[in-house]
Amino acid sequence: MTNPNDNSKAGAAGGVLRIGSRGSKLALWQAHHIADRLRGAGHAVEIEIIRTLGDAMQHVPFAKVGGTERDAKGMFTKEIEEALFEGRIDLAVHSLKDLPTELAAPFAIAAIPERVDPRDAFVSVVYESFEGLPHGARIGTSSLRRQAQLKAQRPDVECVEFRGNVDTRLRKLAEGQVDAIILASAGLERLGLTAHRRECFSPLVLCPAAGQGALAIEARAGDARTLAALKFLDDEATRYAVTAERAALAALGGGCQVPIGVHCFRGDEGYSVVSAVAAPDGSEVLRVVMDRQRGVEAEALGRKVATELLRQGAERLLSAVAPEAPGSAPVGAA
Repeated sequence: MTNPNDNSKAGAAGGVLRIGSRGSKLALWQAHHIADRLRGAGHAVEIEIIRTLGDAMQHVPFAKVGGTERDAKGMFTKEIEEALFEGRIDLAVHSLKDLPTELAAPFAIAAIPERVDPRDAFVSVVYESFEGLPHGARIGTSSLRRQAQLKAQRPDVECVEFRGNVDTRLRKLAEGQVDAIILASAGLERLGLTAHRRECFSPLVLCPAAGQGALAIEARAGDARTLAALKFLDDEATRYAVTAERAALAALGGGCQVPIGVHCFRGDEGYSVVSAVAAPDGSEVLRVVMDRQRGVEAEALGRKVATELLRQGAERLLSAVAPEAPGSAPVGAA
């Protein structure tokens, strides 16, 4: 097995940077987007498609998956990280919310490009808005975070387990299997599939997942050559924001199986954070908003948010979601 700290393996095959990617349309869009930027900087790039366990289990309800945050998110990253460790690829492009809050020691997030729209989108062929849905409407989403916050707003709606890639979910919607679906707005924009996106939820109504809308470029921690090649892609404001979000998530002990939303953004007077922890059935939602935070390290800000949520009783709500009987998708599954 390749030594991950052996820099001589970086950019093998005549200096070509090899990107590992899942084979979905969205994953390949992301990989090609980064490849184009690297080529624009003068690098030769190749893309290798790697099939993950998550791809093979597209039709298995997440309630049957189980495991820890690392286990569930590893469904979408394990095989890619194996290829990275062994030196078969030099970097991987992920949706940041697919990555666990702590990476294994051989790996590092080499760059986080500027984030696009982090919000969740309401998508429907027939209805113009979430509030415009009829009583008892069916909404397709496998995310407990989304389900809980939506039920808090509309206890009458029925949330239906909905798996598959973006195209599959849109097809199921068009077939009338549900009245609406909830997807990350960023994925719809990247794929040019916004025709039936009716509205984007305010984070004060449906707080996004930590890291939503951002890409993470993962590399071997000891691969100085690749790390240097990727440095120009890193966006300081986005890295700060998602670091704070992921720190809050980690401090709450959350990840794939708990209804936690957290969104940090930079304004004119510092960074602001919106966060939410919900009871799984939507019967209660705790929210913390911190405005105009300046001079605070990102991880410290995230811990500050988590501390306030815990003070309000978040632990009580989170304990209602048993790890051995999860009901939600990995944070990055949609």
